[in-house]
Amino acid sequence: MLTRLLGILLLTFSLGACSEPPYTSIDNAQLKTLIAQGIPLYDIRRPEEWMQTNVVEGSHKLTYVDASGRMNPAFLGRFTAEVNKNDPVILICRTGSRTRSLAHELTDMGYTKIYNVRNGITNWISEGNPVVKN
Repeated sequence: MLTRLLGILLLTFSLGACSEPPYTSIDNAQLKTLIAQGIPLYDIRRPEEWMQTNVVEGSHKLTYVDASGRMNPAFLGRFTAEVNKNDPVILICRTGSRTRSLAHELTDMGYTKIYNVRNGITNWISEGNPVVKN
């Protein structure tokens, strides 16, 4: 009986670890499609990063965290004022790490249609996609 219970618990935990994230990760082709549909793209990097690589055309620039990893105090106020919880929104950063964290945070807050650009702007640029001056 105990062995069976342990087996069920192990299966439950292993299935939980394999579950899909509460947001959708997208590649560059999907990003182009969503932008063409008018879904807003938020570049959550810092100003110096925007200057280094420039940005995807039409990006809303809104810094999520500073270089020390502290949340920008203006971020949530502006984001929640601009994006309704049931509206689709795309997030991009340098490599996709910050946007994964933010996507989890936003879904915990009730946002339902979050798209995370897998591998961020570095992959966008490496695939030869255009950027515009910051």
